[in-house]
Amino acid sequence: MSGEPQDDCLFCKIVAGHIPATIVRETDTTVAFRDINPQAPTHVLVIPKAHYETAATLAAAEPAIAADVLGEAQSVADEDKLESYRIVFNTGAGAGQTVFHAHAHVLGGRGLQWPPG
Repeated sequence: MSGEPQDDCLFCKIVAGHIPATIVRETDTTVAFRDINPQAPTHVLVIPKAHYETAATLAAAEPAIAADVLGEAQSVADEDKLESYRIVFNTGAGAGQTVFHAHAHVLGGRGLQWPPG
């Protein structure tokens, strides 16, 4: 069920503390942690604590929590003193989503080209 922790979800396990992560921020509704395969000097994932498979399902069901994810992305950028950065939500396998728990990638600390790869 959406919103409820899923036993087979990597990010739900991180939220529950069952899998270690380098957590950089945590609020009542979100957790932000360093990506284990960083694509930039700053590569942090910001996730809602509630389980929603995609950014679209999160936004439809819990717009306030979706806003919290974006606000925390800004806080990550501020803490890492990023003048420029990118926030990416991959939604669906065809867009590169590999963990089906909504999450934002905060990327910065190097030049980011457009269009992305």
